[in-house]
Amino acid sequence: MATTTTETTKTSTNGGEDKQSQNLRHQEVGHKSLLQSDDLYQYILETSVYPREPESMKELREVTAKHPWNIMTTSADEGQFLNMLIKLVNAKNTMEIGVYTGYSLLATALALPEDGKILAMDVNRENYELGLPIIEKAGVAHKIDFREGPALPVLDQLVADEKNHGTYDFIFVDADKDNYINYHKRLIDLVKVGGVIGYDNTLWNGSVVAAPDAPMRKYVRYYRDFVLELNKALAADPRIEICMLPVGDGITICRRIN
Repeated sequence: MATTTTETTKTSTNGGEDKQSQNLRHQEVGHKSLLQSDDLYQYILETSVYPREPESMKELREVTAKHPWNIMTTSADEGQFLNMLIKLVNAKNTMEIGVYTGYSLLATALALPEDGKILAMDVNRENYELGLPIIEKAGVAHKIDFREGPALPVLDQLVADEKNHGTYDFIFVDADKDNYINYHKRLIDLVKVGGVIGYDNTLWNGSVVAAPDAPMRKYVRYYRDFVLELNKALAADPRIEICMLPVGDGITICRRIN
């Protein structure tokens, strides 16, 4: 889930200041960039992202922007990043926890070879089915095994069978932050040595460096400690190499080394 800075700007007593605030708001609905310059972020989108965005991803992004929960979507720049990352690691067998309407799922499916696979899990099939017609039209629906419901029982079942250990090339997690640690405990067995796990929202609206009593939205405050716990655990985990990037709302890339 990518948090957003596209809130309605409060009316300012200073007209010029209010106009400036309006001009600085991100134009992409449902996305928050950690860049301090909104103009710079828009430059990235218009120069690097949108011109290369597949038509199917553009269509799904625009459909998702109209959904009342569009705050949960993966941003276009992060979708582009995931698509390239999957190609760089030559991923074939992948997993995604947290699907929403499927923007990041589509980015993954388009990057995989024709016989590539994605085990996709989400508690809400209705949201997934919003994007499914576009995924089908893109010709990649056959790569997706969608499972509705909590991911932990599915992961426990996979881990219980040692044949599944070390079989996943790439895993992307963008789901309930209070379970990220629980996911990691299981995913580390399922991803292969040299494989990659990506955890989304690891900078959590910038709240990871905010004072405990700083004003923040309720959901940001609620999940903040879980994100901090994950970041600390990943930094100390000797089984992985990590790289935290300020893409979207922060993504931490973990490469299993043993």
